[in-house]
Amino acid sequence: MKKLFQEFTKGIHRENPIFALALGLCPTLAISTSVKTGLGMGLAATFVLIGSNVIISAIRNGIPHKIRIPCFIVIIATFVTIVELVMQAYFPPLSKQLGIFVPLIVVNCIIMCRAEGFAAKNPPTRSLFDALGMGAGFTLGLVLISAIREAIGSGRLFGYILFKGYQPALTLALAPGALLVLGLLLGLSNLIFKRK
Repeated sequence: MKKLFQEFTKGIHRENPIFALALGLCPTLAISTSVKTGLGMGLAATFVLIGSNVIISAIRNGIPHKIRIPCFIVIIATFVTIVELVMQAYFPPLSKQLGIFVPLIVVNCIIMCRAEGFAAKNPPTRSLFDALGMGAGFTLGLVLISAIREAIGSGRLFGYILFKGYQPALTLALAPGALLVLGLLLGLSNLIFKRK
């Protein structure tokens, strides 16, 4: 049980996809304009991670080595299709805001990295906890970046005004603001975890 807990927690801090491994930065920078979109993308990627990791891990010995990557992509694409259809049916505004970034989860380097580097080499239980941890770490990173950008860049959080009379720093709501916030959080993360 202790090893499973370690598999989960490594994705949150030591191997966080955004702050430690610097993976998945394209959707991170593009959709982190509001907490709703950050949370939506994080949950979508987590669902795909969990489903694909468990299935790939369960059938890993039956997949010929030469065609493993195409097989992984088909499995991942199946879960992405499920997420996309559910979002379109039940969360149309969120689906519209995330746009092309939901279908692009298929080739997201976090998902492919965990499939090739972990799920293909470990049993389903460990792969499940790895996926949960990586998904939680990715979601946490997206929400943190989104919250900072939304709060400082627009003076709102979840669409609600934080302070009356606040003059937002519009730069943070734009693309350069995403890079600035990400860079500062990467530096802070390195500072905190390198000392420990």
